[in-house]
Amino acid sequence: MAASRRGLSVDSYELPLRGADDETLATDVVLDGPADASNLLIVISGCHGVEGYCGSAIQTGLLELAPTVTSPRAENTAVLHVHAINPYGFSHARRATHENVDLNRNFVDFSGPLPENHDYAEIHDLLLPREWPPQYENEARLNAFRERVGARGFQRAVALGQYAFQEGLHFGGTAPTWSNTTFRSILRKYAATARHIGSIDIHTGLGPYGVGERIFAAPDEPATLARSRQWWGDNLTRVTTGTSASIPLTGPIQASLAQEAPQATHTNVCLEFGTWPMEDVILAMRAEHWLHRYNCADTSKRQSIKAAFKRAFYPPDDDWKLAVWVQGREVYLQSLNGLQRGDDE
Repeated sequence: MAASRRGLSVDSYELPLRGADDETLATDVVLDGPADASNLLIVISGCHGVEGYCGSAIQTGLLELAPTVTSPRAENTAVLHVHAINPYGFSHARRATHENVDLNRNFVDFSGPLPENHDYAEIHDLLLPREWPPQYENEARLNAFRERVGARGFQRAVALGQYAFQEGLHFGGTAPTWSNTTFRSILRKYAATARHIGSIDIHTGLGPYGVGERIFAAPDEPATLARSRQWWGDNLTRVTTGTSASIPLTGPIQASLAQEAPQATHTNVCLEFGTWPMEDVILAMRAEHWLHRYNCADTSKRQSIKAAFKRAFYPPDDDWKLAVWVQGREVYLQSLNGLQRGDDE
């Protein structure tokens, strides 16, 4: 609707599965600007499906603003909105794809040995025990592991990415997912001639409530880092230096940008909006994956777990939503200005 009111066409990539309400599932793509633009800003929502509520709201808001405020201001600049790149997870309120894959761990080279996460293997059954809520003994063993490796080590064990437990947390898959191949197809279609590509990948769940952390998400090179700081400010964080609420990941979605558009320079940011304390978010994730692993038949328990899970990644409060919109719009404008400033320089 927002795109049509602007007179912009929607390019839909349909997933051959039905949604939670029997709706058609698709990733929708809107190009705002010339197809042959040398500067391209890509805005991505729904990499982790349930986090798509936030990203979709930002994209919709940007399209509904007056074009003179948010549209590209030069003939050589375009914006590509990639909406709900994980449509199954968005519809069914899951982070994972229909393959139970964490899409942001799926962009690895599957032709060679896959990354190993021995620490996750040690705690897999503790994270997803047969009974829920977990028993005291289970949590005591998990807490002992956390104390042994430290808070950051525990976060790495859980969230780094793992490729051995298909029903587990942050499973990276055994092959490229539908969402992976679809995103690559979109890049080949829309980004093949761009000289400079910027991207904003919108996420939720990590960090202080309502704070939009700008996480450096490009090759860790001095020139790229300097350019990113010019765009998004000195408060840009880095997973490699421990300044971010996130950690380095195996197979993030940004890996595909340079692979599919090697002719361009890349300036990427992950915009991560905090919700609740990390221990609460992890517990909500564990519970939701427990449902998937054991297929709980208790309707009341299922509904309670799913509601808590959605709230963990999309707080219903107006103050959080307003903070998300204000910061999302700001990062968008900073990115457009950065692309144009690069041409001016």
